[in-house]
Amino acid sequence: MRIDVVSTLPKEFKSIIYNFVIKKAIKKKVITIKIHDLKKYGLGKHKKVDDYPYGGGDGMVIRIEPVYKCFSKLLSERYYDEIIFMTPDGTKFSQKYANYLSFKKNIIILCGRYKGIDQRIRDNLISQEISIGNYILSAGELAAAVIIESIVRLIPGVIKNRNSILTDSFQNDYFISAPIYTRPSIYKGYKVPDILLSGNHKKIKEWIKYKSIKTTIKKLIY
Repeated sequence: MRIDVVSTLPKEFKSIIYNFVIKKAIKKKVITIKIHDLKKYGLGKHKKVDDYPYGGGDGMVIRIEPVYKCFSKLLSERYYDEIIFMTPDGTKFSQKYANYLSFKKNIIILCGRYKGIDQRIRDNLISQEISIGNYILSAGELAAAVIIESIVRLIPGVIKNRNSILTDSFQNDYFISAPIYTRPSIYKGYKVPDILLSGNHKKIKEWIKYKSIKTTIKKLIY
């Protein structure tokens, strides 16, 4: 998989993106991450990428020209399955969508900045608008890093214990995982549920399924 990230803060993004999982994936050559400085495609002597909004208002807006130039160069080199814009008013990111993206070959992620981006970019150049939550960040780089990490860990060969991934919360029919325990079975009077110590695998499996459903209902509905 190849992920191209378009950013106005490329140096800052590099410092947050290469965590252990992503470094491992790059080393194994199962993923390639390329970071593109949008300012290289900026206008004029100072490589300007933003301007004041039409109609007035506070804040600056990313112009369409540098984004179009950057995308045009990338698209001339290869096909991209998705071109994603990180924005708080996009579709809420989910484990289901992470699974979907993990099977793609090439992805572009555009990180927002300032007040936002020219709407023409969103209407004509973007295939998916994604949010990691209903709150505001100063820029889209942190959100992009979250997306990338969630995708990379799903790619076969990155995480050694594949079964561990498949039993994560939201991965199995999108339910939250049941509570988990380890040794000791009793600590300062706090006990592990007896069923988990019983050795009855059928009953344990039923308990795990019941607790998963109960936890999902409690946390997602209430």
